Amino acid sequence: MKIHEYQAKRIFQEYGIPVSTGMVAETAMAALAAAKEIGFPVVLKAQVHTGGRGKAGGIKLVKMEAEAETTARDILNLTIKDLPVRKLLIAPAVEIKTEVYLSLLIDRGASVAVFIGCAEGGVEIEQTAKTNPEKILRLEVKAAGLASLTPEQCLPLAGKLFADPGQANATAEIMAKMGQMFMERDCALVEINPLIVDNDGIVSALDAKVLLDDNALFRQEQNKSLRDLDSEDLVELDAKAAGLSFIRLDGEIGCMVNGAGLAMATMDIIKHFGGEPANFLDVGGSSNPDKVVTAFKMILKDQKVKVILINIFGGITRCDDIANGILAAMKQFKVTVPIVIRLVGTNEKEGRALLAGTEMVVAETLEEGARRAVEMSQGR
Repeated sequence: MKIHEYQAKRIFQEYGIPVSTGMVAETAMAALAAAKEIGFPVVLKAQVHTGGRGKAGGIKLVKMEAEAETTARDILNLTIKDLPVRKLLIAPAVEIKTEVYLSLLIDRGASVAVFIGCAEGGVEIEQTAKTNPEKILRLEVKAAGLASLTPEQCLPLAGKLFADPGQANATAEIMAKMGQMFMERDCALVEINPLIVDNDGIVSALDAKVLLDDNALFRQEQNKSLRDLDSEDLVELDAKAAGLSFIRLDGEIGCMVNGAGLAMATMDIIKHFGGEPANFLDVGGSSNPDKVVTAFKMILKDQKVKVILINIFGGITRCDDIANGILAAMKQFKVTVPIVIRLVGTNEKEGRALLAGTEMVVAETLEEGARRAVEMSQGR
């Protein structure tokens, strides 16, 4: 579950993590009033559940009162990655002497909690991880020990982020508080990007990103109140209501798969052949044709989708029921993109027979299906 930056900063403050203060506004006039109260210069920051706000024009430095209202209105008129900007965080401008990247998450492969740090700042942290992976620093911690983590345990990483002992100690204190917060609030990610040192030598979080585990909401009433449904992906919300697992991505190949592991493998093999998946979509283990119809609708809401790859390994799921769902979808609405389908497992012969005579490409193997889908998405 995503929350806004201003909400994440409030949680930071509850745990004693130093942050830049600010005020929230929903109109340009309110933003102007907040900026005047804080004092210029200020930074206006779009509050949306996505990254890339700065590149999209959603973060602006405002030095004078005369430009505050116009700038605020411009940002509030933006739509960033299909999400409309409805709120602004107005924060005082800070002179940055040094900035680093710091986050805490669960490494499920290693079955540990891990702090990730980078001494070169975090604006392009993903690119740094690709081009200079040795600059990405890790400190692994047993998840059960996060709540009782001490600053001394954090110093090995903090000392690599800041050579100054005082700044390293301050960072280690912040890391210990991040650990406590991570456990007590059922977080999936706590990210500070950037963690800065200002001209007075004070270490603080200039930005804050927190992801909360929505599977733990039953015991986290305080987390429930932070949910902003107006800022979430409506397709993903509809998918959850329909019993589907759906996550929108940026590619051109729509995926419909049964089983989370198989869905991940399908996306991997698409990328292996040079394509890009447009979504993660797990229709689950049931044999309900209505789920397939709903899945088609969700995939086709993405205008970037050029081809759909359906990969079904029938166990509990019956291939003939999936085929019936596909045919039902074709009758309900026009599917304008080509479909590649691989059916293997329970009633696969019956499923393939139902699809015989259609324009769909039926693949014998996942490798064949993925290759054909990539070729078609690229016009080959």
